[in-house]
Amino acid sequence: MIWVLTLSLVLAGVASVISTGNFYKDFPQIWYPSHVYTSADGSLRSLKLDQESGSGCWTNEQVLFGLIDMQIKLVPGYSAGTVVTFYLISSQTNRDEIDLEFLGNVTGQPYALQTNVYTDGHADREERVYLWFDPTKDFHNYSVLWNIHQIVFMVDSLPIRTYRNHADKGVAFPINQPMSLHITLWNGDSWATRGGRDKIDWSKGPFMSSFRNYKIDACVWRGNTWSCVQSSSTNWWNQNTFSSLTSKQRSSFNWVRKNYLIYDYCQDNQRFQNNLPKECNLPKY
Repeated sequence: MIWVLTLSLVLAGVASVISTGNFYKDFPQIWYPSHVYTSADGSLRSLKLDQESGSGCWTNEQVLFGLIDMQIKLVPGYSAGTVVTFYLISSQTNRDEIDLEFLGNVTGQPYALQTNVYTDGHADREERVYLWFDPTKDFHNYSVLWNIHQIVFMVDSLPIRTYRNHADKGVAFPINQPMSLHITLWNGDSWATRGGRDKIDWSKGPFMSSFRNYKIDACVWRGNTWSCVQSSSTNWWNQNTFSSLTSKQRSSFNWVRKNYLIYDYCQDNQRFQNNLPKECNLPKY
């Protein structure tokens, strides 16, 4: 706890924009290179999934707290069983992780976005919403705000989920482990679409998803020190403005959850045998 308090004092009022806008430079680590396609200027990257393999890439840099945006165009048409991900993950065995997972579906059905938070290697915090637009027709912006107060998942700037820091109430929160940023496309048909009932139809492949216009505004862990530069405009980790949702954001958050929420672990009494996790009874904003 002393380390965390010291960190919050050191970081107050500083920020570091670490993204260059060039996938070659910012996402150099690649899984299955023959299925990863990048524009000549590095501004657009597409991933492919076929029967041979999925694909993905990730950053060398690790961050602790940040505001991260990624524009994504999802797999069009019949995409059942495919999973497109945009997530942060630490390298420790007892990892922390912040997930956005886009779960493909049969043609004409809405896309589901699943979010999850791992803390100290423990997950079981899934939520799912249907997207209220066709995410395959154009790029949409998906964001994660992660600071010492909360994690906020956003779609086109609308908050769809929060995970608050209730450490004082005995709820684990990812605050000590730096994480790298990953994007992937892979076969998840054992579980992704209707609990695994709808499988990948390989005759409709290969499956493609594209990424562009990302921004990573965060403090970077390099060696044993944090690299940050002064920024008067983005004090997202400790400023009161970013410690909760604004009234407008709360309205959007409630609209999404009223109309598009399809699964919330905090409503799954059967799964937890009527012993829901502590955070389920604490404020969401």
